[in-house]
Amino acid sequence: MSAELERPPLVADERTALLGWLDLQRRILRWKCEGLSEQDAHRVVLPTSPLMTMAGLISHMRWVEHTWLEVLFLGGDKAKNPSFDEEDEDADWRVEGRTLAELLAEYEAQCAQSNEIVAAASLDDIGRNTEFQSGGANLRWMLIHLVEETGRHAGHADVIRELLDGTKGYS
Repeated sequence: MSAELERPPLVADERTALLGWLDLQRRILRWKCEGLSEQDAHRVVLPTSPLMTMAGLISHMRWVEHTWLEVLFLGGDKAKNPSFDEEDEDADWRVEGRTLAELLAEYEAQCAQSNEIVAAASLDDIGRNTEFQSGGANLRWMLIHLVEETGRHAGHADVIRELLDGTKGYS
């Protein structure tokens, strides 16, 4: 396993363990994109899920981070987040005309913003968004959910990458 894909320490405080696992899943998503052509990044490999491309996954995960930490936890404006588009429930997956490099840069910036939000808060702090039930969760719960969702989509990225070019791996 490469050094940048190492798991968090076996003995760690709660914050270090949660953020270590989240950062690992984020790195796996980015790693699965390494060396992909634009064509492959946008290629549909699951005919019944045409938006689940590698580029679509990265876009979706950028907006997942925004949803949970900026909108639900901080109570920020949901208007710029396509996840809240009432006309198109899959708007955050749509990446026509967007390069993988742009999407990865936006994801990286969103993860950095998320890390700043988490660093400034207690795991016991409660979300500020009262419009959605999930906004009432504490930061700990939201981070556990982000680990789960990011890990789930990292698994999707494993399958997509293998279907694209046979590349597989992580142990």
